[in-house]
Amino acid sequence: MKAHFLGHVVFYVKDLERSLAFYRDLLGFDEVGRIFNGAAAALTSGRTHHELLLIQVGDAPGPSQGRRRGLYHVGIKVGDSLDELRAAKKDLERAGITIDGMSDHTVSQSLYLKDPDGNEVELYVDADESLWKNNPVAVLSPIKPLQL
Repeated sequence: MKAHFLGHVVFYVKDLERSLAFYRDLLGFDEVGRIFNGAAAALTSGRTHHELLLIQVGDAPGPSQGRRRGLYHVGIKVGDSLDELRAAKKDLERAGITIDGMSDHTVSQSLYLKDPDGNEVELYVDADESLWKNNPVAVLSPIKPLQL
């Protein structure tokens, strides 16, 4: 067996509309539809039927801060160039979203932020694929600060 790609991520969220404002309206996912009597929404970037499912759970306990078991973050590709990552950064800043970090992973460059429920989201662009196809261990390169 060989995995082809990460298919989808499911988040339990406090407020579905607040999360849709982030993932659909700010990050640009398309809403496919709703299930569970409207308490959940499926979203896609267009690559597949859905890459993200948001399920509203209200005031159920949220994730603790810092290192913990469970989901660390979800990575969302937002373009193919540093210019597109710069544009994403400007969109986030205009929306009042705090950017928690920026990293150069050699094979990709990333912004880190939190969604409305405190889940960590990585927005990234890949470096030229020849970099990691010709040298797969490049993915293990030390993380460097990113200046945009």
